[in-house]
Amino acid sequence: MNFRKIFRFREAGILFALLFIWSVTAIINPLFLSSYNFQLLSRQIAVFGLIAMGETFVILTGGIDLSPGSVIVLTSVLVASFMSSGMGIITAVILTLLIAVLIGVWHGIFVTKLKVPPFIITLGTFAMGRGLATAITKGTQVLITQESFSFIWDGMLFKFIPFPVLILIIVAGFSIFLLSRTIYGRHIYAVGGNIEAARLSGINVDGTRILVYVLSTVMAGIVGILIASRLKQGNPNVGETFEMYAIAAAVIGGTSLFGGVGTIVGALIGAGILTAVWKSLQLLNFISSYWHQVILGIIIVIAVTIDVLRKEIKR
Repeated sequence: MNFRKIFRFREAGILFALLFIWSVTAIINPLFLSSYNFQLLSRQIAVFGLIAMGETFVILTGGIDLSPGSVIVLTSVLVASFMSSGMGIITAVILTLLIAVLIGVWHGIFVTKLKVPPFIITLGTFAMGRGLATAITKGTQVLITQESFSFIWDGMLFKFIPFPVLILIIVAGFSIFLLSRTIYGRHIYAVGGNIEAARLSGINVDGTRILVYVLSTVMAGIVGILIASRLKQGNPNVGETFEMYAIAAAVIGGTSLFGGVGTIVGALIGAGILTAVWKSLQLLNFISSYWHQVILGIIIVIAVTIDVLRKEIKR
């Protein structure tokens, strides 16, 4: 085995950090490695991983998306409402994802054509999405009676791979291929590296930026459907702070907030670290639950600070 190649692996540092967190937690509490906990961890990694990948696409172009949590709650309510009105599962899922696409197009048009800062337009959706979900449900839950819908969250492939993990693998494979093997991926990096240089080189900058916002909202929409399947209802109170987790996982995974730097693999490892910390805090009973958000906030601050320092060092 060539250990030099391992250490040259761009995400080697955060991968070792992930393994370290998992190892320490397993030593302190052996239940961390139980098959039941593995099922919980893998599904949670799928949730964090999907929104982290979506956020990574946006940040790579120098943008930001503050709407994942609201898109999640809105799509979870929509898919439940569609099915409660008699619509079939497949039709409800497709229609919900189409609405997620429209939200992404909405973001992209405001950012590119109307020159509205990404922070502002996605912050608007952050408020509107949750407000719409509450208005649709009138603040109550929309129950899902189709029992087969729960397979999306509870289902297993070959009695070993949770269905949400299969979805994550498929989406991650598509994302990695898009970024590393297609001209669109090169355009995304180019726009994030220098938007004016990308425009002058003939790249469709506006189309590229619209694309990444669509990818972000679609991945958040998939998570919304997963959450609805998990709860067996559309709940207007889910998805809180998920936008924070999306940005945190992306940055922890090495995606630069300045744009142009980052990978899907890094985002997935970042999601794994967040999930490990989140679950570790639950298992380590000597740490009060009141401190969980504080610790996660500290991790985010450290990750962002490292990103800023890395940018300064390269100047």
